[in-house]
Amino acid sequence: MVPFTRQQNLSTSRWFYIWSLLAGVGVAGNFTFYFFSIEHSSMAIAATLMYTAPVFVFLISFIFKIERSTWFKWGSIGGVLIGIVLLTGAYQIDSLSVSLIGAITGLAAGLSYACFIFGFKNASSKGKPQTALTTAFLAFCIILFSISDKQEIVDPTTSSDIGWFLLLGMIGAGISFIVYVIGIRRTTAPTASMVAMVEPVTASLFGVLLLGDHLNLVQMIGMVIILATVTILSVKQKD
Repeated sequence: MVPFTRQQNLSTSRWFYIWSLLAGVGVAGNFTFYFFSIEHSSMAIAATLMYTAPVFVFLISFIFKIERSTWFKWGSIGGVLIGIVLLTGAYQIDSLSVSLIGAITGLAAGLSYACFIFGFKNASSKGKPQTALTTAFLAFCIILFSISDKQEIVDPTTSSDIGWFLLLGMIGAGISFIVYVIGIRRTTAPTASMVAMVEPVTASLFGVLLLGDHLNLVQMIGMVIILATVTILSVKQKD
């Protein structure tokens, strides 16, 4: 009995680190492909393609029988994507430019997003969230450090905006992921992927409140569609 228990614990520990590393690779891929997509297309196209993540999450969940495919769930995905298109302005085809590389890297950012959702979901169910985050961000840092311009990594340390860099790191890549992992332990990966789509809404609101940005009527309609869809899905999942 003791050897069996020890072997079982080793197996669980191994899968915990595998899922944690997958989450780290997913975060690194999401950031990297997203910026590549912006460079080769536009912010609106890159953001819209990245937020196809719920489609990948639901497809994987349906294939592996994690979730049951329903018209309501597909309708929710469609509603969120429509809201994002309206919010980002991706519907203005005449003013947009997109290359094949921009489209592929944008979709790769969405797939990477799905990878870190599944990675954190499975890792948090097998071990402590703190350890999962530490392992994931270690992998994330190693990957990005290996492909980054080392001089550009050093430059911010002498910048007058160093405080903003630290604040962005602590809140954007620190506290937000801690809260996300805590939350994902209490819900399914598909639901978490949909709720995370509120992110462009909060980003837009911060832009309005802190940066003096302005939203037009179409963008506000997009925000309402996203919030309404996510709220209805969350309530439905509880029932």
